[in-house]
Amino acid sequence: MLTEQDEQKQYLGQFIPIQYHHMMLMDTNRMKNFKAAIDYVVKPGAKVLELGGGTGVLSCFAAAKADKVWCVEFNEELVTESRRFLELNPDGDKVEVIHADAFHYLPPEPVDVMICEMIHVAMLREKQVEMVESFKQRYQKRFGAQLPILVPTAVVMAVQPLQKAYDFEGFHAPIIQVEDLSPNMHGTFELAPPAIYSVLDFTKTNSLDIVWDDTVVIEESGVVNALRFITKNILAMVMDSSSTIDWLNRYMVFPLRTPVKVQAGELLRIRFQYRAGDFISVLKDGLQVEVVGASADCVAVAIPPIN
Repeated sequence: MLTEQDEQKQYLGQFIPIQYHHMMLMDTNRMKNFKAAIDYVVKPGAKVLELGGGTGVLSCFAAAKADKVWCVEFNEELVTESRRFLELNPDGDKVEVIHADAFHYLPPEPVDVMICEMIHVAMLREKQVEMVESFKQRYQKRFGAQLPILVPTAVVMAVQPLQKAYDFEGFHAPIIQVEDLSPNMHGTFELAPPAIYSVLDFTKTNSLDIVWDDTVVIEESGVVNALRFITKNILAMVMDSSSTIDWLNRYMVFPLRTPVKVQAGELLRIRFQYRAGDFISVLKDGLQVEVVGASADCVAVAIPPIN
C-alpha cells in the first residue's frame, strides 16, 4: 500500500505514464522552443545537468554540443525507456541517465547548464520552483557561488477574466479546461486583458508562496464566470539581440463558483493565494472576485448572455 508521501509524488508528476510523454513529444511549441534555447545556451564542450529527464529528449538536444550530460530521472520505467531512446539517437552516448531523486542528486563536477522542465500552468502540481531553489542551494554549497545557466531562467504568470459557455448539448458543467494557444473557442469572451500577477526569476531566490490581490479594468460588459491562467516560460536570454526564447504553456481556465456581472469601466478585484507545486484544487477553491468600483468612463460593449 502506498504511503501518503508516495501518493503525493505520483500525483505531482513523478510517475507520469509513458503515453503522456508522447503527447509532450508531439507538442511542437514546447519542443522547438526548448531545442532552440538549449542550442543557444549549450556551447561546444559544455557539461550539462538535466533534472527530471523523462524520455531524455532535452538531454539529447544538449548532447548535440555538450561533451557530457547527466540526465536524472526518478521513474524506473522512464529510466529504462530513456536509455533505450538515447541509444537510437546521435550523441545519445554522451548522456548518462541517472536513476535518482533530483531533489538530492548533484553532478560529480560543476556544470555549465542546468535544465529542469517540471512545469505546469501557474507553477501548480509539479515541483519546478521547489526543485530549482533546492538545486541552487545544494549546488552552491558544494561548488561555490557561481551557478550554471538555468533553463528556463524565469517565468511570467498572468490572469484574465472571461465569460465562457459551459453548456454541452444542454448539460451545464462548469469545468476546468485546458485551452490551446489559438483564437478563442466559440462561447469564450475576454472581458479584460491579461494582468501579470507573478514573475519568478530563477537566478534569484524565490518564495514558494504566490499571492495576488489586485484589480483589473473591465473592458467589455458581461458575466465573469471564469479566470484564464497564462504561464510564459523564459527559456533563454539572447543577449546579442536583446530578446528571449520563450515557451508559452497551454492556458488553463478555472470556472468561478459565483459568477460576477460586470460593466465596462468597472474595477474587478481578483484574489488568490497558493504555493508553487500545490494541487490544482487549492487555486480553484481559493479564487475570489468582486466589483469594487469604476475606473473611468468607457463605452460598454455587451457580451451575449450565458444560456
